[in-house]
Amino acid sequence: MGRYIADFVCHDLRLVIELDGGHHGEAPHATADAERDAWFGSRGYRVLRVWNNEVMGNLDGVLTRLIETIAVLRTHDADGDD
Repeated sequence: MGRYIADFVCHDLRLVIELDGGHHGEAPHATADAERDAWFGSRGYRVLRVWNNEVMGNLDGVLTRLIETIAVLRTHDADGDD
């Protein structure tokens, strides 16, 4: 998308899902991620960032968060909100 590669994208919900390793919590990666998130946000996309260790150690929790995010986005879409 643009000059970025997203891990996962759902264009219908305008949702970007990023799976992040530990280095994303450190400069300069954290700064670059904030710039990416702002770029996606300026185009109407919401970014959901998930740590790799969360996926490996708490997949149920990650899926619950994803389901909750999708429900919110669908509600906003049904209301005509952006």
